[in-house]
Amino acid sequence: MQEQGAVAQLMAAMTLAEKIGQLNLLAAGEGLVTGAGQSTSLSGRLDAGQVGAIFGTKSLASARAMQERALAGSRLKIPLFFAEDVIHGHRTVFPLNIALACSWDMTLIEDTAAFAAAEAAAEGLHLAFAPMIDISRDPRWGRVAEGPGEDPLLAARIAEAATRGFQGQDPAGPGRLAACLKHFVAYGAPQSGRDYDNVSLAWEDLLSIYLPPFEAGIAAGAACVMTAFNAVNKLPMHAHEPLVEGWLRGRAGFAGLVVSDYTGVRELSAHGLGPAPVVVARALQAGIDMDMVGEDYLRELPALAEDGLDAPEAGLSLPASGIVALIDRACRRVLQFKERLGLLDDPFRGLDGTTPAPARQAGRDLARRAAARAAVLLKNDGTLPLSRSARVALIGPMAADRANMLGTWSVSGSARDVVPLHEAVAALTGRAPARAWGANIVDEPWLEQRLNVHGVTVTRDPRPEPELLAEALAAGRAADVIVAAVGEAREHAGESSSVLSPCLPAPQCRLIAALAGLGKPLVVVVFAGRPLALGEVATQADALLYAWHGGVAGPEGVADLLFGAASPAGRLAATLPAHPGQMPLSHAAEPTGRPDPGHFAKFRTGWLDLPDDTRPFPFGFGLGYGRIAYDPPRLSENAAPSDQVVELRVTIRNAGAARMTETAQLYASDPVARVTRPERWLIDFRQVGLGPGESREVVFQVRAEQFRYPVAPALDAVEWLRDPGLIRLHVGPNSRDTQMVELTWLD
Repeated sequence: MQEQGAVAQLMAAMTLAEKIGQLNLLAAGEGLVTGAGQSTSLSGRLDAGQVGAIFGTKSLASARAMQERALAGSRLKIPLFFAEDVIHGHRTVFPLNIALACSWDMTLIEDTAAFAAAEAAAEGLHLAFAPMIDISRDPRWGRVAEGPGEDPLLAARIAEAATRGFQGQDPAGPGRLAACLKHFVAYGAPQSGRDYDNVSLAWEDLLSIYLPPFEAGIAAGAACVMTAFNAVNKLPMHAHEPLVEGWLRGRAGFAGLVVSDYTGVRELSAHGLGPAPVVVARALQAGIDMDMVGEDYLRELPALAEDGLDAPEAGLSLPASGIVALIDRACRRVLQFKERLGLLDDPFRGLDGTTPAPARQAGRDLARRAAARAAVLLKNDGTLPLSRSARVALIGPMAADRANMLGTWSVSGSARDVVPLHEAVAALTGRAPARAWGANIVDEPWLEQRLNVHGVTVTRDPRPEPELLAEALAAGRAADVIVAAVGEAREHAGESSSVLSPCLPAPQCRLIAALAGLGKPLVVVVFAGRPLALGEVATQADALLYAWHGGVAGPEGVADLLFGAASPAGRLAATLPAHPGQMPLSHAAEPTGRPDPGHFAKFRTGWLDLPDDTRPFPFGFGLGYGRIAYDPPRLSENAAPSDQVVELRVTIRNAGAARMTETAQLYASDPVARVTRPERWLIDFRQVGLGPGESREVVFQVRAEQFRYPVAPALDAVEWLRDPGLIRLHVGPNSRDTQMVELTWLD
């Protein structure tokens, strides 16, 4: 059957050079120069019809000018599409993705993505390189800041919500963008948390932990996928045909566009896969439709299409006709993507200035609410919420900070839009708090020097530490309550920002210890981009609030929580380690043969210098200003056939005096299976609002299919199994503090 429509007509009319040009994804860059190490100007590429898309434009006018130039240089008037890293907001920067994940609020996540899409679309953008849905269980990895945390179910729901937010019903609709799921796949599982590192793991882990968020995003309609820098089980993802063409397009049914990461095709040579012609052929064969920035497709494909490739040393042989067929396949996907965006009908869709930007104040209001919902209250002995009449000493390097609040990958935001914490507190209470700096953000000169290569937010107070501490203690003595605003610089987290020891900087720990010695109520607020091992800080503080890097209105959201204008509702999307040597870690760890020392106390699963199962702040944990109690859970059936839905009901009561938003969490374990399975894993959750004294019954529907698991000796030999018999269900406010009921599947 012959292909019909605009794409077919273009494909029939295009020359080989025009098709190759469509596979070239370039950066706008400074001075219109693009390509790593290239001297060729972007304008020259546009004039020659050698560009399919651009990312990094900074205004509607610049995007429109590039589109006009591209159309003038294209014989068939094929338009560009424009993309940008809209990671956690565009002009309005929302909390980091790891922070938004801690809201467990899919409506909020969808709303923030939709607002970001509307802002970006008003500037002529068509594609967001987001959502980033890499599962990570190692806080040493800097890009945990951009991701959804440690759990595949929570990440899958976030992938769905963010995709809906960006795309709506149609990515070509007003104020919408195409979503790009990234980074495919297992980018967040490197050894020692080293960025870009390769990953070796069981196929079962890949299928059950790292792939479900991508499957969910694809089912939600995501139009684009970006491949990761890493190799998975010895094969780099930019050449991983079994995962890209096999799993992604085959099993998951993805029919959209696959783009490389920045120079990812070129970097296959550094991975050891061969010289440029070989790696270009391998990437194209693997299903990488567009080459970002490197221009390797542009350089190598003409000759490959003429001569073919015979590289026995690389195990690759493709005739010229095979190369041409692969070029056609990739070009067709690029054109189909542009057709889905409505650009083949209207090249200036989104570029004509008729799409209004959303109201900035509405964005700030949403960002402030998101910051409050994302923050996690880890400890409170009754100190919070504070009285607005209390004399507050606001101490620490984050007390007046603007630049670090935006967090990593806030490429279109401005720190000038941030209201710092001391101003937010004054605006809310009508009283300016006493202020003292108290400590530097970092005290390691080598680290400060390295971070200054990337940004300007790491600063050093020239005064000696004893003087800074004296100033802080004097302010604390004169106050009714002390709020210590501490944390890490925005450059501490993000790409190429892995650390060996994710802890608060040492001078900040000394500051908190000194403040705790005053005997005044001490509230510690942590602004960070990753889960940090808090150590003694958790015991020294009377109240502990993990605020993350909360975005443009982060400090205002924190002020709302401190003084009771908002109620804490965040729940950890990643376990906080008790010690940096404890990671990687997760609530879904597998059991071993010796879970209990038993008669031999030396034989333990943990460490000699850390008590077993030390997890003061486990996955799903978070407090509020009320007091929640769970009644014993009840099953509609204790035994059921596999085609029956079983209901688990639990009544939740707010026994406190403040309104609460509770996230009831349902976990499962399978004590008898054909392979070792996690001790427990998340299978569902519900959020309910409860007024003081109010109770609600929460109903979970349990299905046999939730207990399927893969057995995979190889990626192409996967068997999904579900065993009859006993399973255990655990319900509660977090992954640790649960009540259990048992259910038996009869078949």
